Formats: sequence, structure tokens, C-alpha cells
Amino acid sequence: MNAPVATEPPVVVIGAGPIGLAAAAHLLDRGLEPLVLEAGQAAGAAVREWSHVRLFSTWGELTDPAAEKLLAPTGWIKPDASTYPSGEDWAERYLQPLADVLGDKVRFGARVTGVSRAGRDRIVDADREAQPFVVHVAYADGTEQRVFARAVIDASGTWTAPSPAGGSGLPALGEKAAADRITYRVPDLNDPAVRARYSGKRTAVIGSGASAFTALAHLADLAKSDGDTGTKACWILRRGISGATFGGGTADQLPARGALGLAAKAAVDEGHADAVTGFRTEAIERDGDGRLVLVGEDGRRLEPVDEVIVLTGFRPDLSFLSEIRLDLDERLQAPVELAPLIDPNQHSCGTVYPHGHRELSHPEQDIYLVGMKSYGRAPTFLAMTGYEQARSVAAAIAGDLEAADRVELTLPETGGCGGAGLFDAPEADKASDGGCRAAPEPQLVQLGAPAVAEEAPTGGCCGS
Repeated sequence: MNAPVATEPPVVVIGAGPIGLAAAAHLLDRGLEPLVLEAGQAAGAAVREWSHVRLFSTWGELTDPAAEKLLAPTGWIKPDASTYPSGEDWAERYLQPLADVLGDKVRFGARVTGVSRAGRDRIVDADREAQPFVVHVAYADGTEQRVFARAVIDASGTWTAPSPAGGSGLPALGEKAAADRITYRVPDLNDPAVRARYSGKRTAVIGSGASAFTALAHLADLAKSDGDTGTKACWILRRGISGATFGGGTADQLPARGALGLAAKAAVDEGHADAVTGFRTEAIERDGDGRLVLVGEDGRRLEPVDEVIVLTGFRPDLSFLSEIRLDLDERLQAPVELAPLIDPNQHSCGTVYPHGHRELSHPEQDIYLVGMKSYGRAPTFLAMTGYEQARSVAAAIAGDLEAADRVELTLPETGGCGGAGLFDAPEADKASDGGCRAAPEPQLVQLGAPAVAEEAPTGGCCGS
């Protein structure tokens, strides 16, 4: 258990989510032995935590070809490619069956706590690349193990590390003390207990991406079903509202993604949500009634709310990779070759060129961050992108660089640049060459009316 063996060790894949399981399928297709280590107790553990949310990609865009090849002999039937699954559907009807096919190549309740080169910390150069990776694993039963690997694919995602409400990137003052009234996930309003938490209440939603759109739409539906009971959302944006705030709309090649933005716009237009722009939260305080008051960096104090939903993105957990030599962009914490393609400081277009092992490589050979974790703090990610990453990386590990360098994916476009996803980013325009270029400060538009420039609102939140 604790020493390298004569036979070649497996490729360790961290995470049994969509991209991790796809990576395992591609490795098997290449004749390589994968070992998937999953901290949760089932496939798609993170997906199951947002099981109530419907994806904006169809089934046809959510299954990987190599995974389908593995599933076919089992009698698995691919769901209707034109329909949209919920997170629960994706986990139960695809991810778990795929993990079942992989069998003992997937270990659940296995949390990776460290990765290094055997006998080499990150300082040592001598004979480094000749050593296998050593992966430290803590199991749910309290035992620990060292697993040796010829390569490591980290597909652990970013779900466990949501970004805070604080506009500076750090938690707002009082944010931790107000944890009983704050959630960092889209609430499941189908759950009666959760529904009661938000029904008749004023809720602040902080964020500007698909998750925020979803929360606003769900709260608007709740307000409609409740009638005139005071159910109201206060939508807090760190920048102004521009024509691109709500994404590509009907021009988006993923129609359900475009519809999310339109649903959020409707929530504001119909009076179920008030928008507060240019607000960066500095503190969260309690008033005399125990309600929460958000205080901005500019000194603004918003009207009290009962609940806060923080949907400001996620961050990669790099702690267990501290002994590995990674080359990460200092801002995004994404691989340096990938960062320019996804950097919201340069553009905020949801359309990202397909990429593979070369953009995902590091000074430490044979270790790759794939899936949402490869995007670091960038806001948007499509499963199709991750499947292409997995295919390319598996081919590279197998030594087939021709296949690894080949692009086998065409991604749908957003219909326009400027949507900043879950990230506080500058607005951008679509450049004539298909890329993005930075644009001037956003023009503010009045919701529900033709685009007319106006001053950003500075008033309180959720007022009657």
C-alpha cells in the first residue's frame, strides 16, 4: 500500500462528477487504468446538491461519447436528446449508471488530501519526473492511504468553495455572523420548509449570472403563487445594468440559457424584484428586529431584508495541490494558457474556444485540472467543454498527441458578448473576428423600456 509497485500505477481521477467520470471513460477507451476518487457517497455528489435546478443544456449536450460507449452494452437508453434534465435527472439517469459500469474503478467516500511526487516535495528537482505521483486519501471510515499514480486528473470542481457576499473578495463584515440567514446556493422552493423560509419575505439576491437569474425567476414564481403577501426580491449587482446584463436572450444558441436571462428581466419588469446597481457589499448588520441590513462600500444602507442569497461564483480548492508545481494565472487561478480565453477582464462572452491538453498543462508533467476547476474563478462553463478537455487529456496521457491536439467540438455561442456570468466583469462587445474586445463603461438601460441612458439607481432595496 505504501510503496510503488512493479506494475504501472493507474491514472488517478479526482472527482466522480460529469467530467471526472468522462475522463475515466476516455482513459479506459485508451487502454489505461483509471482510479476515480470521490469524496461523496454517490456519483455526481455536487450535482445532487442542486438536484432541483434544471440545466440549460439538453441531454444531447450532457453525455460524453466515450461514456455512452461504456454504457451501451448495459442496455442503458439515452434520454431524449432535445429535453432538459434537472440536476437529479443528470445524476440518477446518467452519472450513477456510468459509475456503476466503472465498478471498483470508482471509490466513494475517498477524499484526496494531498498530491505530490513520491519522495519529492515541490522544491526538489533531482529525478523528479521519473517518480510517480503519490496521492494521499482519507476515507469516510477514518482510514488513510497513499495511492501511487502515473498521472493525475483533478476534476474536483469548485462547488465546495463559493465566493462571499463581500465586494472585495473577502467575506463582508458580519457575513459569518449572519450565516443563519444566508445561503450560497439556489434554494429549492419545491421543498415546503425552504418555501416557507422565503414566502412573504424580502430576499436579497447578490450576483449577475445564470444562478442569480434562476433564483430571481423562482422567487418571482413564489411571489405570484403567494399573491400579495410581501414576497419580494432585491437584486444586487456590483455593476450597472446594460443591454447585455441578461445574456444573449433569443439569440443564444442554447435557448434555455437565453430564457434564464429573460426570466430574470421579467421578474424585475413585473415588479417582483427591485434592482440595486453599483453596490458592493462591505458589511451585513442586523437591525432591531433581527433583519439584515446590507451596507455598501460607498456608505449606502439598503432597506432590511429577511434572507440573503449569495450567488457570486465559486473558487478552486488548491490546498491539496500545494506540493505540485502548477502554472496558474495570478488572477483567475486557471492554467496560464487557458486564462486569456476565459478572462472576464478582457471579455465576458460565454463563447470559449475548444481547448485541450496544451492549454491545461503545467510545469509538473502529467497533472491536469479539468472541468469547472480548470476555469478557476471564471464564471461560466459547459459540460461539452469539459468532455472535450477529458478526451484531449486522456489522449495526451496515452501518448497520442495527434488526437490530443485535434479539436472535436463546436461550442454554441451566447448570441452576444457582455454577459458576465457569475463574475463581476467589465462589459464587452463581440469583435468582428469572433473574439471579444473590451468596451466602454456599460450604458444603463431602463428595464421594460427602450434602451435609454440613465443614472444608476442609488435608493434602497425592495421598497414598496
